[in-house]
Amino acid sequence: MSSLSSARLKRSIALHLFLTPLALIWLFPLWMMVVFSTMPDNGIFSPGIELLPRGNFVDNFNNLQRDTDFVGAIVISVCVAVTYTVLSVLLTSMAGWALARYQFFGKSVVVAIILGTITLPYAVVLIPQFIMVARDFKLANTWVALIVPPLFNSLGVLFMRQSFSMMPDDLFDAARVEGVKEWRIFVFIALPLARPMLAALCIILFLASWNNYLWPLLINSQPGSMTAPVALGTLIGLTKVSWGGIMAGAVMLTVPMLVVFVLLQRHFIAGIAAGAVK
Repeated sequence: MSSLSSARLKRSIALHLFLTPLALIWLFPLWMMVVFSTMPDNGIFSPGIELLPRGNFVDNFNNLQRDTDFVGAIVISVCVAVTYTVLSVLLTSMAGWALARYQFFGKSVVVAIILGTITLPYAVVLIPQFIMVARDFKLANTWVALIVPPLFNSLGVLFMRQSFSMMPDDLFDAARVEGVKEWRIFVFIALPLARPMLAALCIILFLASWNNYLWPLLINSQPGSMTAPVALGTLIGLTKVSWGGIMAGAVMLTVPMLVVFVLLQRHFIAGIAAGAVK
């Protein structure tokens, strides 16, 4: 027994010795982003390598706020990302439930179409989507244009379909025998059982909306309606680039992602592990 424990300890130590340098290599660019956010523009491109933060973060943020109204852009990004995540999780969960639990004509065709949309490059649908939203519906520079077009997430539908397919049929059949309506089965039985998968999907969708740049850049180009990544991109000009402001904004954009992941980390890992096994 002791030899088995000793072997496990040695494997754990070897695994940590192997993964720790890889983790440090991954974290080093993030640390340098924090360091650069505290330095003036001329200090970022100095010949020497600075590994410790300085005291210019407030100045860089003030310049960023003056040029882009970055706080307002962050408020827009938070509202759009939270609204998009809630609505998209609800929509993809209902679609995944229908595909997993109901039999209807053309079900295999629907699944095939959803799988096919994953293989399409986003650039293929970008221009037709922009023409439809901006010209036909006249929704440019509105929150509706940011939230509604990407609302249906094919990967989320397939993820939730797999999650609901893993649940026992007897549980739902027993509820139906007791006279429980279908929507109550979905809301009060299926969704609580899928809570780890829902948490993982929430993180994925929130980060997708938070980091989205190309679509908000096209559809919301007015200064008062820009999301934070688009506002940050305006600092890159033809003759001047405010690198200190860009680094300060990048740090502020990274913090919400870390907060969301830390709060839902346990559910995220459990959801990914559960979705990988049937």
